Amino acid sequence: MVLLLALAIVEARRIGRLNARLAAITRGSDERSLEAILEAHLTRVHEVVRDLDGMEARTAVLERDLKLAFSRVGLVRFNPFEDTGGNQSFALALLDAHGDGFVVSSLHARNMTRVYAKAIAGGKAEAALSDEEAQALRIATAPVARAVG
Repeated sequence: MVLLLALAIVEARRIGRLNARLAAITRGSDERSLEAILEAHLTRVHEVVRDLDGMEARTAVLERDLKLAFSRVGLVRFNPFEDTGGNQSFALALLDAHGDGFVVSSLHARNMTRVYAKAIAGGKAEAALSDEEAQALRIATAPVARAVG
């Protein structure tokens, strides 16, 4: 009889620990059974996986399109004529991730302004560049320093 009483006490303590573990697992859930809780968690995991797959597809599209956007810029302001001031002339290089784009130059004088555009392919000009245009292109093609932090 004493042995049975001791076994009952040991089993009661084990059941108490199991109930405490079950309560910890099911904490915050309105479900009553462990099966229902696991089913709800699995459903949520499948939803998250589906959402993640959608995000990966959208990210791939954005990364592809971003390579075609003008992401490299070089700007040089200068004064080409002695009778004008203020560095109102400029050379602007706009390139995508592949080094394709163009250089636009504006030469400002007192009585006129002229604008020129020259194509750039793979970081190389298809026409001869002025010193300022070449400098703008060098700025646009220079390696980008990344901030660490």
